[in-house]
Amino acid sequence: MYDVAIIGAGINGSSVAYELVKSGKSVIIFDKEAIASGGSGAAGAFISPKFSKAGELKALIDKAFVYSMKFYEENFPYLFTKAPLQHITHEGEKFPLMDAGIVSASAMCDALCKGAKFKQEKISDLVYEDDYWVLNETYSAKHVVIATGAYEHIIKEPYIKLRGVWGHRIDVKTSTINDKSLHQFVSISPSKDGIVAIGATHNLDYHPQTATKPYDVEEGRVELLEKASRMLELKDVEIVKDYMGLRSGSFDYMPLLGRLVLSQATLGCCERKVKVKKPDFKNFLYYPKLYMINGNGGYGFVLAPYLAKMLCRHIVAGVKLDDALSPARFFARWAKRRK
Repeated sequence: MYDVAIIGAGINGSSVAYELVKSGKSVIIFDKEAIASGGSGAAGAFISPKFSKAGELKALIDKAFVYSMKFYEENFPYLFTKAPLQHITHEGEKFPLMDAGIVSASAMCDALCKGAKFKQEKISDLVYEDDYWVLNETYSAKHVVIATGAYEHIIKEPYIKLRGVWGHRIDVKTSTINDKSLHQFVSISPSKDGIVAIGATHNLDYHPQTATKPYDVEEGRVELLEKASRMLELKDVEIVKDYMGLRSGSFDYMPLLGRLVLSQATLGCCERKVKVKKPDFKNFLYYPKLYMINGNGGYGFVLAPYLAKMLCRHIVAGVKLDDALSPARFFARWAKRRK
């Protein structure tokens, strides 16, 4: 019996595992392939704020940026590189240089999972009985956290929909020396041992689980190099390695953090309380001890440590989560549209 089982070992699941282990909980984390085998492994893992007009999402990411910079530097300095960031708008306007960072994506997820038990296994059966969860009829846990990104979800709820975005990143050997992170149409990392990372493309049309033909790696490389060339002239280019995977974003761009609503049960007992202008999420019925962390879009490595800390406090000490992040907001919208 584990205190918590986590399904999905990308940056979200790995960050939650780290926080729960640190708080003294026994944790098992599952992934059908490997740690950081999806979008997290393909991410550029640039730690930067959101360059956009003020709003709820920008405020959240800016807070997470400050938190994550300190988190990585203090806990994993050997996997974190502080580097100045040059952000360039699509129109070519350059923002002032600012302090930012970049982490080693796959290695960071590995390090975050160290205190947890990792199992390479697809979870296809999840049953709640006698006050605990049973996974694949083999493993038991008091709590379950779903962190599967835009891949298939074991909990089938009609209100949970995510934008799957296929990402492709490359490591490139080049004689060009780059001394800062550059971000415009793609991001380019500072040079390290003659290599820069370029990524990631954002392909909304390709999904590995529904595609009828394989992803065109060569075409993806050409796109990455062309977009990078708009910021920096790369000489003597040799592609060293490709990283590909599916990242997830929500349809309102805010991440999802918290408990999952039992849609049919909630409609059956309190539909009138659901279909009001501002429903009170406390009136909804929820899966017992089941949580989701998802939908971080292109800011996974910025948001994950910050959100994981919140979720850990909620699971361990009952600290309330922000309703603006709750998956229940999608249930409320879905229920209002339902006839």
